[in-house]
Amino acid sequence: MTTLFTPYTARTLTIPNRVWMAAMCQYSAAPDGDLAGAPNDWHLTHLAARATGGTGLIITEATAVTPEGRISPYDLGIWNDTQVEAFRRITDFLVSQGTVPGIQLAHAGRKASTERTWVDRGAPIAPDQEHGWQPVAPSAIPFTEGSTTPTELTVEQIRQLVEQFADGARRALRAGFQVVEIHGAHGYLIHQFLSPFSNHRTDEYGGSFEGRSRFAIEVVEAVRAVWPEHLPVFFRVSATDWLAENGDPRDGWYADEAVRLAKELRALGVDLFDVSTGGNVPDAVIPVAPDYQLPFAERIREEADMPVATVGLITEPARAQAVVASGQADAVLLGRELLRNPYWARHAARELGAEIAAPEQYHRA
Repeated sequence: MTTLFTPYTARTLTIPNRVWMAAMCQYSAAPDGDLAGAPNDWHLTHLAARATGGTGLIITEATAVTPEGRISPYDLGIWNDTQVEAFRRITDFLVSQGTVPGIQLAHAGRKASTERTWVDRGAPIAPDQEHGWQPVAPSAIPFTEGSTTPTELTVEQIRQLVEQFADGARRALRAGFQVVEIHGAHGYLIHQFLSPFSNHRTDEYGGSFEGRSRFAIEVVEAVRAVWPEHLPVFFRVSATDWLAENGDPRDGWYADEAVRLAKELRALGVDLFDVSTGGNVPDAVIPVAPDYQLPFAERIREEADMPVATVGLITEPARAQAVVASGQADAVLLGRELLRNPYWARHAARELGAEIAAPEQYHRA
């Protein structure tokens, strides 16, 4: 049996196969006005192609729970009802193709208010520039030397953000999403709280692991409280800041604490960890190579008894099949490979000798 193309069940939701699409920003929404943050024809076409291509689960790009939580002014949001209605036509189509629609709830924190990646390599947009705003963070530490210094969040503002994540989940449900993923990776706000590299607070949201993980735990509790019991909640984590190669790993976030977090969040109702790495330390030395993130996913799966999906330079069908069949991960998330080939799942199924449903219009192919 080709394990990669067997269903995966989380709670009562069944995802038709283990080929999933990772959240990837498209930087294509309106930056302001009534349609700011709302998906448009580009997003529909982009996501629909991967659904007709056989992808089992599609997770939309990092979708901000507040306007200030966007990475760039051109990112998607889920802070108002206009966005809900715009998402609905996309989720309806994905479901019609047998694909499960998922949304990644996010807040960029100190990495907010930047250009699109193809404009000056995603340079920061200052608060006094067009489409710019003042970023916020656990501590007033800029991401890079040229970045805007963020405003340190007050405890009251942190609690408001927890509620905004919950509000985003409520809207996501109305928009037709069946999986909600909380973005705790890649140096964005939740990751900034988790890592002592970016969190220098001395109150209840800083210091010890308990303090640094408090915001993540409160967000998960708030989202799980409003998300239906029969539908799953995922959590994306960066399992390490990759500081062990550069200095004392206690200066940052690393795998031991990622395992500990997984254990705590599983007890709170998180159903799967989407395991990535890095993103919080701009000059970290990362040994990028095929499977370089897989050991972190495998460790979390084994030590925390947490289902995991793995991501990062897994591009060949045989390798994806081996990862899932061996039990190293429960699913494989594809990113850039699905940008290159929306029909990767169909090609992989043919190569591996598996059956996969196809739209009637494609039966002659």
